[in-house]
Amino acid sequence: MSFTLGIVGIGQFGSHFAELFAAHPDIEAVYAVDSVPDRIDALEAKGMRFAGRLDTFEELLVSDVDAIAVFTQRWTHGEHALAALRAGKHVYSAVPMAIEEEEIRQITEEVQRTGLVYMMGETSQYNSAVVLARRLHRQGVFGEVFYAEGDYVHDMDLGFYDAYKYSGGEGWKATASYPPLLYPTHSIGGVLGVIDNHAVSVSAIGRPDSRGDGVFDKDVSMFDNDVSNAFALFEMDNGGAFRTNELRRVGYPSHKRESRFRFFGEASSFEETIDVTYWHDKERVLDVTELIATGSTMSLDDPRLADVAPALREAFVAGAAPAHHQERLPKEFQGLPNGHEGAHHFLVDDFARAVVDGMQPAVNAWQAARYTLPGVIAHQSMRNGGERLPIHDLGDCPLPVQDLDAAQAPLDIAALEQLLES
Repeated sequence: MSFTLGIVGIGQFGSHFAELFAAHPDIEAVYAVDSVPDRIDALEAKGMRFAGRLDTFEELLVSDVDAIAVFTQRWTHGEHALAALRAGKHVYSAVPMAIEEEEIRQITEEVQRTGLVYMMGETSQYNSAVVLARRLHRQGVFGEVFYAEGDYVHDMDLGFYDAYKYSGGEGWKATASYPPLLYPTHSIGGVLGVIDNHAVSVSAIGRPDSRGDGVFDKDVSMFDNDVSNAFALFEMDNGGAFRTNELRRVGYPSHKRESRFRFFGEASSFEETIDVTYWHDKERVLDVTELIATGSTMSLDDPRLADVAPALREAFVAGAAPAHHQERLPKEFQGLPNGHEGAHHFLVDDFARAVVDGMQPAVNAWQAARYTLPGVIAHQSMRNGGERLPIHDLGDCPLPVQDLDAAQAPLDIAALEQLLES
């Protein structure tokens, strides 16, 4: 069985994923919608071939495509996902899931009512450090994790100005003030993508921007937002806590690593920095940096791979890391662009195979809610001076969930040491 897919939003991110969707063997045709048709033209000029194009999102809803991938402005994802589900389409949504609690709740209700597949494409789910930490945690290596940290450190000067100018047109400054805590999934998703807990309350504060360039300016902002750096402390259901930072003004090389994570368990811990990552317990410290190092996209016969162990070559070719479950991916992805530390290939494969197999993906609507809703409530807390607010968890996914990495080799400490030695 295969299916057809329509992409709404052929921008910087949507155009990259269009190539991956088109290459997946389970997707037979890809259609395009964008309010700026020149963007579709530009992508086709580079060799991308769509099965067709439609003028509006509404036309896509009434078409016979089986699924819709949403890559529109981040504050519109909730309404577009709901419209697609109500039109009988499976949905892949870029992050965030939505920016309103009620929209998040309605998406889960619609998926439960219809049985359609919904997936939020959270890149941190397959961030190489998150993958390694999740494999260790599944084997009980950390014991009970009582504290964790997730930082999304993406400075405005390193790509965000250009992105907002590209998507926002003449009024781009009004949208570039998008509140950091309403884009929380890269930090929260990396934490909750490892541990089996969820947030139950939050207290957050924000620092008003001081650049003075008219971006984070309440008089300009469509979100009435002047905060560029925000900090949230979440209580977990196990009595522990995790902290996230959403930073848009920060002296940090976010073009090298824009997310970083730490996990502290009763048995062992895990700490990631810009260029080195450690696992340690009460006696040992292991440098695991090489296990999460992602290679660049290149061909298998590239001379730069001459001295790379054969078992790791395909991981480097795909821009993946040794910690990744590379063998599960379709061969059609070899040599294609990747991103976010090896995540993009896995996200597309998760969605395609969930639709074909009639199961929910790892980042299903309920998991996406756990990655998104805490940030929505944290934003409210920040606007209320740090007031501690409850987070109403929507529960576990009640539908069958597909775990495509269940067959990956278990990774306990002995296996970790062996992997490092090899």
